[in-house]
Amino acid sequence: MPAQVGAVKVLSISSSSIFNVGDVYMIAPTSSAKTFAGGGSFNSGDGIRVDLGRSVTYVNDRDVYDQSKVKK
Repeated sequence: MPAQVGAVKVLSISSSSIFNVGDVYMIAPTSSAKTFAGGGSFNSGDGIRVDLGRSVTYVNDRDVYDQSKVKK
């Protein structure tokens, strides 16, 4: 059964968003990310004190793709 849609106002759509109007069979967004961070990088809260001295993050990633995204 066809969808009946009234007025639509789109203010913004980010790069990983989906905008659909009407009937849809399947929506399957994909994304991937790789994050490298040193010690104490993802701490959050009130009054956190992190003393790491000299912190170094070594990244040796020889392969270009860890997991490929395939569209079906």
